[in-house]
Amino acid sequence: MLLFCGAILLGIVALVWGADRFVDGASGLARNLGISTLVIGLTVVGFGTSAPEILVAAVAAFEGNPGLGIGNALGSNIANVALVVGVTALVTPLLVKSKVLRREFPILVVAMVAAFFLLIDYHLGRLDGILMLIGITLIIFMLIWISRRSDSDDSLLAELDMEIPVETPVKKSVLLFAVGLVVLLVGSQALVWGATHIAKELGMSDLVIGLTIVAIGTSLPELAASVTAALKKEHDMVIGNIIGSNMFNLLAVLAMPGIISPSIFAPEVLSRDYLVMFVLTIALLWMAWGLHGKGKVTRVEGGLLLGAYFGYLGWLYVGEVAT
Repeated sequence: MLLFCGAILLGIVALVWGADRFVDGASGLARNLGISTLVIGLTVVGFGTSAPEILVAAVAAFEGNPGLGIGNALGSNIANVALVVGVTALVTPLLVKSKVLRREFPILVVAMVAAFFLLIDYHLGRLDGILMLIGITLIIFMLIWISRRSDSDDSLLAELDMEIPVETPVKKSVLLFAVGLVVLLVGSQALVWGATHIAKELGMSDLVIGLTIVAIGTSLPELAASVTAALKKEHDMVIGNIIGSNMFNLLAVLAMPGIISPSIFAPEVLSRDYLVMFVLTIALLWMAWGLHGKGKVTRVEGGLLLGAYFGYLGWLYVGEVAT
């Protein structure tokens, strides 16, 4: 058991470190190619922060554990909204001012509804995976279109300008990208190996391990980046990273088990996990869009999100004990 726990810890550390280098390298390359700051922030960074989930889901599917990948995709989205935003808002209330983010939220909701109808037959197959990849591709083009129509003084643009590397040499960017990718691969392999063996030892399903241990581990890059950005008063970046990451998790990550290892999944995926993800996302939309006044996630709301996350973990525990 200690060996498996060590593999999980090693995998999480590698994923956090590798994701950071991967994003820096990809952003540096995009800068050198003349891609605008806002496009990088809305697409490259979103993909980079979801790279751990994508690789973990792919590795798990290749090893015959598609349930772990499905759990990772949905569990990461739940953790991003309830755990990451919850903890970050407790550190400092988040004020959301960017018009770009308010255009992104409806896209995320539409993506959730579309993915639900693909999964409504309790089967995640190759066609579903292909449609999800087509969907995330269309969303990327839509985000590029949104970035071109956005105001030059949008608050999100100012925050991204401060964070994305400006003059990273091409060679250094390529090196960071390559090293980050290799470390991500190693970390995902270690995490999946340790998690699947612990699941067998404890008699837990791959789905629940993906929803909990793996999801929390792969969400740590978002948690670290969000708290750091919030302390710098880059509040729009926090919400922007969450929206972008959740879009990629929902479509790109969930597509991996469908394409690589088609399978039938448990009904609880929709009646419990997908429902929790949807409700929490709508709650965040209500807070950040300012439907109750200013677009702000207060400490009280952050505490409620965090409480909801622990309640969800309790729900999973009770479900596992009952079976």
